[in-house]
Amino acid sequence: MPLSLPPAARVGALLNEVDTPALLLDLAAFERNVARMQAAVSGAGLALRPHAKAHKTPAIALAQIAAGAVGVCCQKVSEALPFIAAGVKNIHISNEVGNATKATLLAEAARHAQMSVCADNARQIEWLAAATREAGTKLDVFVEIDIGQKRCGVAGSAEVMRLLDDLAPHGQLRFAGLQAYQGRVQHLRGHQERFEAARRASDRAAVVVAELSKAGVHCETVTGSGTGSVEFDLGSGVYTEIQAGSYVGMDVDYARNEYAGALRFEHALFLACRVMSQGDGTRAVVDAGLKSLAVDTGLPTVWGREADYTIISDEHGTVIPRSGPVPGLDELLLLVPGHCDPTFNLHNELVVFRDDRVEAIWPIAARGLSR
Repeated sequence: MPLSLPPAARVGALLNEVDTPALLLDLAAFERNVARMQAAVSGAGLALRPHAKAHKTPAIALAQIAAGAVGVCCQKVSEALPFIAAGVKNIHISNEVGNATKATLLAEAARHAQMSVCADNARQIEWLAAATREAGTKLDVFVEIDIGQKRCGVAGSAEVMRLLDDLAPHGQLRFAGLQAYQGRVQHLRGHQERFEAARRASDRAAVVVAELSKAGVHCETVTGSGTGSVEFDLGSGVYTEIQAGSYVGMDVDYARNEYAGALRFEHALFLACRVMSQGDGTRAVVDAGLKSLAVDTGLPTVWGREADYTIISDEHGTVIPRSGPVPGLDELLLLVPGHCDPTFNLHNELVVFRDDRVEAIWPIAARGLSR
């Protein structure tokens, strides 16, 4: 019989029995985060379309939709496929398609779910038109505008109008509105600094919306925002749909932000690791390194301990206590990842727990899907 790797935990097991390294989700904290964001967005009269690139886990998306979200965002067409298979019926590709191959895949996906996508170039519209014509499907198209990210997006209303002219001959492509996202705002640390940057970004979007309205073009939806700017964007008067995603689990990077309002989220995502060596007795070497944790925004923190995760290599991390004894061999430690999105992408499964007991194992079915 061929060997196969069992799950990191069995349902009903104690948390301390989890094999490591393993990605964990505190279900109670997750549920509070989901409810808190949904209440804030619904209370402002807006729609919530959380970004699934944050977690790549269909079960999380279905929980968000059950709580009131209108659908989800995905960043790549391939990423959307496991969510469609799990029953998600409304997906926005918050990105442009880069060639005819990707447009064909998107047009085929539109047989199974209501799909939308961004465009900022006439050639993208040509690819989408040809693919949907061949597949016999329809797509909603959002023109992306650049509101300071300096990434994708057109500069202003004149460019939007030109793309609307390109869309007009294609009845299977419907102009659904604008995407306006400023990712740099999300991680500005100071509350006032972040507020001012978010306001500058939303003001740029408001100018485009107003100019289009003056030209007789109605923007049914303006979609964007994120976990770091949502508290400001809810009252901007510009956005009709919020794309925040990281709030479900949070991470060290978002926790560094200064929050002044009531809209705060809890750490629900953890990486379980175990002490595999004490070296010379002054440190705990754990079994979680670069292949288990994304550190592009900084190292993880050690949850509930006066200790620092200080050195990382492929399969090892070093934990140094600031006070108290060095953690012992096989001792379970919980780490808060520095950046949740790419950390999810390193794991096949999510061990979901409540209190100190495993309640479910959720496949991270979209991990590695970046086409």
